[in-house]
Amino acid sequence: MEANKFVVSTSPHVRDPISTRWIMCQVIIALTPVTVYSMAIHGIHGFYVLISSVAGALMGELAVQKGRKLPVTLGDCSAALTGLLLALTLPPRVPWWIALVAGLVATVLGKQIFGGLGHNLFNPALVGRAVVFVSWAAHMTAGYAKSARIGIANTATHRLIQKALADAASGASPLAAMKIVYDPSLSYTGPAGVPKLQASTYYKPLLLANPWGCLGEVSALLLILGGIYLVITRIVDWRIPVVYVGTVAALTALTGRDPLFYTLAGGLLIGAIFMATDYTTSPLAPRGRVVYALGLGLVTWLLRFWSNNPEGVMFAILFMNGLVPIIDRYMLPRPYGKRGAEEAGKP
Repeated sequence: MEANKFVVSTSPHVRDPISTRWIMCQVIIALTPVTVYSMAIHGIHGFYVLISSVAGALMGELAVQKGRKLPVTLGDCSAALTGLLLALTLPPRVPWWIALVAGLVATVLGKQIFGGLGHNLFNPALVGRAVVFVSWAAHMTAGYAKSARIGIANTATHRLIQKALADAASGASPLAAMKIVYDPSLSYTGPAGVPKLQASTYYKPLLLANPWGCLGEVSALLLILGGIYLVITRIVDWRIPVVYVGTVAALTALTGRDPLFYTLAGGLLIGAIFMATDYTTSPLAPRGRVVYALGLGLVTWLLRFWSNNPEGVMFAILFMNGLVPIIDRYMLPRPYGKRGAEEAGKP
């Protein structure tokens, strides 16, 4: 009888057929409806931003890997997904070259400088957006659509809101306008024939066709459906988006604001579903993810209501990304047979 042969190797010893490419493609599939819908609403300007952002991310990844003589991993679709996510966080009329630079920064400084996929501390797409946000603030704040007369977003409700937005704020962001409305030092009643802005007026446009905001904010409904798809396919853990959004809504209600409006408006949904759930930059343990999501909600709430930034999602996610190693240190289950630090000194 032939002797049994034992193979000694390092872990992992059990492999899952699910690949990185498959996971990235599932996220891209979940983002496809909102991306196509955004192109339909914002037209050629949004298309330029999308193409430039994805091209920048791909070129940045390729350049670093070629320069360091590493295997080219563009085939795993991670760089393409980074560029897509980045594009959806940018204003539709931002210059194409800013989107290109953001894509380059996202993969070079946000990912490759840490060692590549799986080693980055911060979400690469948000690193790219943060750099261009602070570098070209004028372009980033002036790159939003100034009129609701874009594609299908041209209903009577849209036109009414557009008139109120033009009077209430210099920008076209619903969050910026509502920040002015709720500011006790200001007295906004609306021009003749235009009612004062009410959060409930935004519900339907934010759900179905929102031309005011970044490319990925065109429909909260499509973002939610994409999130459900990722939860069903087990790509995303429901704890992070649910606890994150729930925390923001609860704290917003305690502040006396409309929680539904502040849930649907801005980048909360795309951030909670597609950014905060990134495998590399989020905690490993389920209870750690809950703590992480609670921190995201708290920081977002603080930035939205007590800073000059009406959004806050980008900086909240980047801030909490930096705390993930600490959360993992105290929230990961203790390995079997390993004593805790307090017990190690005992005889």
